[in-house]
Amino acid sequence: MGCFINQRSWMFAVLLLLCSIEYLIASDHTDARPNFIVMMVDDLGIGDIGCYGNNTVRTPNIDRLAQEGVKLTQHIAAGPLCTPSRAAFMTGRYPIRSGMGSTGRVQVILWTGASGGLPSNETTFATILQKHDYSTGIVGKWHLGVNCDSRNDNCHHPVNHGFDYFYGLPFTLFNDCKPGEGTDILADVQALFRQASQVLGLALLTLLIARLTGFFLVSWKLIVLLTITVLVGFCSWYVPFALVQTWNCIIMKNQDVIEQPMTLETLPQRLLNEAEYFIERNQQRPFFLFISFAHVHTPLFTSKDFMGKSQHGLYGDNVEEVDWMVGRITNVVERLGLSNKTMMYFTSDHGGHLEDSDSRGQKGGWNGIYKGGKGMGGWEGGIRVPGIFRWPGTLSPGSVIDEPTSLMDVFPTLVNLAGGELPKDRIIDGHDLMPLMEGKVLRSEHEFMFHYCGIYLNAVRWHPQNSDAIYKAHFFTPNFSPEGAGGCYTIHICRCDEGFVTPHNPPLLFDLSKDPSESTPLSPDEEPLFFEIMQRIQGAVKEHKETLTQVPHQLSWNNVLWKPWLQPCCGTFPFCSCIGKNTTT
Repeated sequence: MGCFINQRSWMFAVLLLLCSIEYLIASDHTDARPNFIVMMVDDLGIGDIGCYGNNTVRTPNIDRLAQEGVKLTQHIAAGPLCTPSRAAFMTGRYPIRSGMGSTGRVQVILWTGASGGLPSNETTFATILQKHDYSTGIVGKWHLGVNCDSRNDNCHHPVNHGFDYFYGLPFTLFNDCKPGEGTDILADVQALFRQASQVLGLALLTLLIARLTGFFLVSWKLIVLLTITVLVGFCSWYVPFALVQTWNCIIMKNQDVIEQPMTLETLPQRLLNEAEYFIERNQQRPFFLFISFAHVHTPLFTSKDFMGKSQHGLYGDNVEEVDWMVGRITNVVERLGLSNKTMMYFTSDHGGHLEDSDSRGQKGGWNGIYKGGKGMGGWEGGIRVPGIFRWPGTLSPGSVIDEPTSLMDVFPTLVNLAGGELPKDRIIDGHDLMPLMEGKVLRSEHEFMFHYCGIYLNAVRWHPQNSDAIYKAHFFTPNFSPEGAGGCYTIHICRCDEGFVTPHNPPLLFDLSKDPSESTPLSPDEEPLFFEIMQRIQGAVKEHKETLTQVPHQLSWNNVLWKPWLQPCCGTFPFCSCIGKNTTT
């Protein structure tokens, strides 16, 4: 009997040991998958960062990421403006494939109450990570739409694109959010409507006085009809434009509006708190956090701890505040012992806004030696951005990669590391960066890169195999104004539709490996292979265009204009107002 009991005890112990081993193996397998912290600044120029050559703006925390990780020197955004660039970043696909390229003047989403946005049939890397048991969150700016058909359908919202948690701005930070900073939304159209309303109002008043004084006979029916016309015309522009701070400058927590309009003074600290808290509450499981900074888009923040501290005015103060926030995030990762398990990535959505300035000085970023900036099509200054990866124990510290890479590469890189599979029902334009960053390969998989301005193919980059050359051909360039300027100062942001560009035949051709500033185009006399290069690029363009399919234009006038029935609202529409409820402390 004793032997039988001992035998049962022995078998139980063996079974318990086997179960423990199986559990440990499963735990190790789970732990092997890294966490991801993706940090994207809004409108930051590549020349604003110390590790990219700036020696007057202090960015020690961002520089530290580069020192302890991999710095990409030819990291390219797929668009020169927020909405298209971020759509490509989230999906790993050129924005034209998802309908996120503009056809004319309106190049980004203009209202939270608009119907355009990232289509629900697009797959983001957050969606794939979520399906693989990652806790997914976004803190900060979205700017990829909210609703489609009704106020609460949230078809474009982050929660319908793979994010478990959202805290931040469904739109973006823009000048209308701060009284006294002017307007960013169709200022000339507002002025036109205002003048038309004043003329109609004056006409109505004249007719009314004439009728009451008996100066001449005017039908009351005409006066009533004109009154209705004036009121309808006035409301049609005044409600969406004059109240735009209420409509667009809002904070959402998941699908609820919790602050309308938002309070700018405390916004940076609240976003930082939310990001830190997300990391802390998910430290025991794989997580993906997208920190989408509201900085350094205008209006610039005036945080008292940073005002007047930099050598570059309020803009420099804001860059240094971003650096401090990056340091805080890095400290949380280290304090929780997650450094070796967490890949951190730092970038900007596109280049700095050169035309953004006022009497107080420059309010936009600096793009270093590169020509152009935000909104300027394929010019390098608008699309070449910082790209830094840090993952201690996996990526060699202090590595520098000069090969062409793209923000779209983040999609396949994260999906593969998370153990997911890339979608097979669509073209993914990005490539996994790990072989390049780990030194297993020396060349980028991007032989060709296509630079769009809206729906228009502006330029093509070619990195020939077995060559260090990087050719770039511009099929057209935006018309800078006034004449001799380095940007579109007259209209504030460049356009790429007809009448605002100069076509080039043959295209302007540069070798970025020798002329990264795109200062001197090559000519057939100087480059003996000029026509062969152009023939190869034209062949690549033909092949690329054959992969494109017709999709609805998300940035058409119909999709970007304000629709009251789609407006996110805290309270009962149109009386939308609340102050900071449900804010994480």
